[in-house]
Amino acid sequence: MAEILCLNAGSSSLKFALYAEPGTDEPSLLASGKIENIGLEPHLIARDAKGDVLAERRWTKDGTITHETLLEDLLREIEASVGDDLIAVGHRIVHGGTDYSAPARVDAPLLAALEALCPLAPLHQPHNLAAVRAVSRLRPAVLQVACFDTGFHHVQPPIATRLALPRALGEEGMRRYGFHGISYEYIARQLRSIDPDTGGGRTIAAHLGNGASLCAMAGGRSIDTTMGFTALDGLVMGTRCGALDPGAVLYLLQQRGMTAREVEHLLYSESGLLGVSGTSSDMRALLGSETPAAGEAIDLFVWQIARQAGALASSLGGLDSFVFTAGIGENAPEIRARVADRLRWLGVALDTDANLRGASVISAPFSRVTVRIIPTDEEWMIAIHTADLLREEPKP
Repeated sequence: MAEILCLNAGSSSLKFALYAEPGTDEPSLLASGKIENIGLEPHLIARDAKGDVLAERRWTKDGTITHETLLEDLLREIEASVGDDLIAVGHRIVHGGTDYSAPARVDAPLLAALEALCPLAPLHQPHNLAAVRAVSRLRPAVLQVACFDTGFHHVQPPIATRLALPRALGEEGMRRYGFHGISYEYIARQLRSIDPDTGGGRTIAAHLGNGASLCAMAGGRSIDTTMGFTALDGLVMGTRCGALDPGAVLYLLQQRGMTAREVEHLLYSESGLLGVSGTSSDMRALLGSETPAAGEAIDLFVWQIARQAGALASSLGGLDSFVFTAGIGENAPEIRARVADRLRWLGVALDTDANLRGASVISAPFSRVTVRIIPTDEEWMIAIHTADLLREEPKP
């Protein structure tokens, strides 16, 4: 049975999903899981489509254990548990720049072009590309496909992508790109299935996890989004600051004497929920805390979601539906309720019991806006694109 492996590689984790190559049908899940705590004491767990554990392994802390070593061990575990007919690997690549919007076959020129974009996504892109190189060395005959988080947003109107900087800089690629596009593409696909006539109409989708953003969609197409030139922009996130006055960066450089690298670390790794609370970037921990600083971090998170949702409603010219997705969006009823309460002026009203149950539709019957929870599945979306490119490959 031919198989497609989908990888989402980060600095301290590696998410994966293995699918049966679908032929003319949609991919079917064989196994999924992740390796966590990379760099400390890595932990691998893989489950089959029913959720039963297929493989589990722990490594002790060892400076010789690299991402590539772990990926090689993962491939061996998959082959031993499921099968050894891997024919393609699809990757989540956070930044595709101006030139790459559609999923693409990985080759040397593409890899070089994506490497040049690492400064625009320093938390993600280097690790995404490291996984690509590792697969090239470990399984050189396997087709690799890059799927871009920025791709879904390439259809936005030019005004939504423009930065108010000198035009020459815009022509060099300084523009708003938007991210979480693979997740939003999946949500758009689900909305078209639920509502074939309008694809959900004018929709704001809220991808709320450690990274967080909003996307305004009209008929399933991206119109506007909160992340911009980099994945640092927009909402308050786990450790990222979100939207910030550029003057604050100049102040840190000029008055506080910080280096560019120190500012980068501050904004990407020490800010957001962690920075405001002083204790944690994990929303579950903050919701369980009684400290005023934890409460303020949650308040700011909700405030920014509602504030920027209002701006996206303006971009859409109204609002028909609102979708919560990703870790916080799917699993934190208190956050959903607080966001909805701040959006009452747009006609949002929740059914309290449905929200607590995590029902697929959580809006009240009289709500002018349909509010849904749709669990995202980026790996499945990557599998779809990888299978499509496989069909285009010349047959031997």
